[in-house]
Amino acid sequence: MLSDFFTVAQNVLTLFLLVAVGVVCGKCRLLNEAAVKACANLVLYIATPCVIIKSCIRTFDTQLLRGFLIVALAAAINHAVLILVARWLFRDKDEGRRRVWRFSMIFSNAGYMAIPLQQAILGDEGVFYCAAYVMVFNICLWTYGVWEMSGDKAALSRKNLVLNPGIIGVVVGLTIFLLSIPIPALLADAVGHIAVLNTPLPMLIIGYYLAQTDLRAALRNKRSHFCVALRLVIMPLLALGALLACGVRGTALTSLMICISTPVATACTMLATRYDREPLLSVNLVSLSTLLSVVTMPVIVSLADYLGRVL
Repeated sequence: MLSDFFTVAQNVLTLFLLVAVGVVCGKCRLLNEAAVKACANLVLYIATPCVIIKSCIRTFDTQLLRGFLIVALAAAINHAVLILVARWLFRDKDEGRRRVWRFSMIFSNAGYMAIPLQQAILGDEGVFYCAAYVMVFNICLWTYGVWEMSGDKAALSRKNLVLNPGIIGVVVGLTIFLLSIPIPALLADAVGHIAVLNTPLPMLIIGYYLAQTDLRAALRNKRSHFCVALRLVIMPLLALGALLACGVRGTALTSLMICISTPVATACTMLATRYDREPLLSVNLVSLSTLLSVVTMPVIVSLADYLGRVL
């Protein structure tokens, strides 16, 4: 288990070195808000779909498809449980704080942080399973997530749900995988080169926002500590126990736990800003959970990998 811990920790720390570069760029004003938004759009609309499609350029395998469906089902159940628990636990009189805390507990940074980690630790198979989690995540984000943060059903958009890049990437990738469509080497190489951007750019973006945050304010808020503990430790451990009890093992288990144990989604800040729901609190939660995850993620993921092999 110790070797598993160091393997995961090394990959997490590598990503955090990239985050540190983003912090320096933010402090030195080498990055500004416009540049960061452009990078975020590049990752969201181009790099992430390419990563998912790249992982699906492989010969059809019923075992892989079974794992994909297991991960998708587990992701749906996990989000449903998190929604119910968050609504039960967070009932603050201040609507903005209540909505930000609930959103932060439910939605992880599976898009930005999980995919690079999957690639580093598990390779294309991990990314393939992660695509299932990202698909469910995007459906939940663009339906319940938007409603939770806005408080208005009119804010829901069928266009955003169906045409968001995460879903498009999964649909294209699964079509290639299920039909075993041959992809020319030239095109596959181009997709691979673009997919590489999905590792450094999200980390630079996270680093930029960390540079803008007053972490002392985040550390003073005890309710935020509770929210972050739920996001990083308590709910992932409960999910791990449930997955082991249901017989989930191997790459599917490790892939799921990487997604589940990631910090608060950066989408929390984007939506909190858009709907004027305590954006400063959202930034603090994202920043605090991101920093603490350098310790919690290696522990959770290595524990999952170890238990998945010995039980």
